[in-house]
Amino acid sequence: MDFNTQVIEEFRANGGRVGGPFEGGRLLLLTTTGARTGARRTTPLGYLPDGDGRVLVIASAGGAPKDPAWFRNLVANPRVTVESGGFTYEADAVVLAGGERDAAFARAAEADPGWAEYEVGSGRTLPVVALVPVLAGPPGGPESPSAMLVAVHEAFRRELRLIRGEVEASGAGVGAQLRINCLTLCQGLGNHHMGEDQQMFPLVERRHPELAPVLARLRDEHETVKRLLDELRRVLGTGDPASLLAEVDRLTGALEAHLDLEEERLVPALDALGL
Repeated sequence: MDFNTQVIEEFRANGGRVGGPFEGGRLLLLTTTGARTGARRTTPLGYLPDGDGRVLVIASAGGAPKDPAWFRNLVANPRVTVESGGFTYEADAVVLAGGERDAAFARAAEADPGWAEYEVGSGRTLPVVALVPVLAGPPGGPESPSAMLVAVHEAFRRELRLIRGEVEASGAGVGAQLRINCLTLCQGLGNHHMGEDQQMFPLVERRHPELAPVLARLRDEHETVKRLLDELRRVLGTGDPASLLAEVDRLTGALEAHLDLEEERLVPALDALGL
């Protein structure tokens, strides 16, 4: 079994969590269609959040002089499949050009100088590719509502851990990519809680009126989280890593307690709905 196959199997078996050189980093699985063979090929890749549902991947090939096969494949066939944690979605691969490419690569290299080292060693300009979801809304994941809820929660927990590590490693300032990572988290949490308030909570309350006090508490906690997200955005504007780390920790504490309560009380209710 080659290295990539081991990583792929570990990724799929553990909801996107892997060890070894990828541990503690952002990783996705990208499946492309072969430019010549038409065969489907899956590759583990590091990625960077880019806001608006997009993520970026860089065709570094570990600093090799030629573009990797997966890049040549998506140039020929831009429709790809992305696996991110426990979620899977179709996306269109857009190769960035000009100033947009340069700005995205500069953000990546600022966050991790290894990208710049790869580019110098390769002797080529490393392509930067945006993966744009084809359909709006949540990606495909677990079939049951309760399992989907837990999977979404795990994704937020993991992202907070990643961001905390990035803040700790940021040195004297907050880089552009770290800002995007934080703002993407804020947007995702806001959208998730809005969906719960408007859709899931009313459904549960109609079928389980005895949970009305719990749901009222959860709605109040959504407002608390919203205020913490607003404060995190404000601190981002100051560029002070120490203040940002404190806000990330405050948000993590409040959100972990909220997610734990939600899972404890709502997962049995969702299972009982039989959806």
